[in-house]
Amino acid sequence: MSQAKSMTKKYTYQDYLQWSDEERWEIIDGVAYNMTPAPSVKHQIISRNMEVSLVNEIRSKKKECEVFDAPTDVVFDEYNVVQPDLLVVCDKTKITEENIKGAPDLIIEVTSPSTSLKDRREKKKLYEKFGVKEYLIVYPDEELVERFLIENDKYGAPEVFNWDETMRIESLGLDVDLWGIFEREREEKEEAPAQP
Repeated sequence: MSQAKSMTKKYTYQDYLQWSDEERWEIIDGVAYNMTPAPSVKHQIISRNMEVSLVNEIRSKKKECEVFDAPTDVVFDEYNVVQPDLLVVCDKTKITEENIKGAPDLIIEVTSPSTSLKDRREKKKLYEKFGVKEYLIVYPDEELVERFLIENDKYGAPEVFNWDETMRIESLGLDVDLWGIFEREREEKEEAPAQP
């Protein structure tokens, strides 16, 4: 898991603004997490493909939403500041010159060995607490996506999508072909011959 700063102090957004730009940090419940090392090339390719797919779908459906990638600060409150791999905001009042204030509609985290546990545990809990409608965790090595949807202020059991499936982004009403995200060739399923 990514390294956390000393637990003797509860860090705030004001502390975060003072830290060096040479390192990337996140704060979850006042605990600071170092986001180094940099993501792998595969991680970056998947993140880019997902971003391009979302931007194209949003534009083609003429939705009033914006897609952002890391490092974009999402400030939930004084003690919770994160930089998700990707996020979509449909409420323009949450978009400021410096950051996103409040819960995005959709957050996507692409896991890496150093962040996987935090993405599945601390971040899932954080996004649920602040009402992120839909949370996707992308697993590059397994080539699958886990989706959490909020209902009655809680995430239900995750739905899992394989690389060869089309996934509906429920919060945006859009479809994404995952084989394009993972850069895989999908074989078309043959129709069974008609019975005489």
